[in-house]
Amino acid sequence: TYYGSGTSGFNTFLGINAGNFTMGGTNSYEGSYNTGVGHSSLLLLTTGYQNSAFGYNSLRSNTTGYNNSAFGARSLVSNTGGNNNSAFGTHSLSSNTTGNNNSAFGTLSLQNNTTGYNNSAFGHISLNRNTTGYINSAFGTQSLYYNTEGYANSAFGYNSLFYNTTGNFNSAFGTFSLYNTTGNSNTALGYNAGSNITTGS
Repeated sequence: TYYGSGTSGFNTFLGINAGNFTMGGTNSYEGSYNTGVGHSSLLLLTTGYQNSAFGYNSLRSNTTGYNNSAFGARSLVSNTGGNNNSAFGTHSLSSNTTGNNNSAFGTLSLQNNTTGYNNSAFGHISLNRNTTGYINSAFGTQSLYYNTEGYANSAFGYNSLFYNTTGNFNSAFGTFSLYNTTGNSNTALGYNAGSNITTGS
C-alpha cells in the first residue's frame, strides 16, 4: 500500500516499474485505490483513482484518468485522461487517450480508438479501426471492423457492418450482413443481408 501526498492511498503495485510512487493530489481520493499488476502498469499515474491494470504496460500512460479497468498486455496503454473504460484482451483500447465510457472485450478490439466514446466492442478485432466514432455497438468477431468516424451503428454477428467507415445510424443483424461503407440509416436482418449495399441510405 502506498500513501501519496494528500491521498488516502490504498494502492497496490506489483511488477517492475509498476506504479508511480510520486503521485498524489489535493483530495483524498486522488491518486488512491489503484491496482497495477505487471511490468510498467500504471507507470505514469498522478491523480487518477480507482484504476485496475493487469498485464504488461496496461494503463501505462494513464495520469488523471479514473475508474478504468485494463486486463491484457498493452490494454489501454495510451490512455491519459479517459475515464470509465473497460478493456479486456491484448491491445484492446490501446490507442485510447481521452475517450470515455468505452467497453472492449477481445484481442485488438477498439485498438485504434483515440477519443471516441460510449462504444461497446465484443469480439476479436471488433471496431478495430474506430478512432473518433461514438455510440457504436459491435458484437461478433470483426464486426464494424473498418469503422473510423461513424456513429450510432449497431452490428451483431461475424463480419457484420465490416466495411462501414463513416456511415451512421446503421443496424446489421447476421453474419456478413450490410457491407455498407458510408451510407446512413440502413437496416439489414439475416445472413448476408444487404451485402451488396455499400453507399445507399
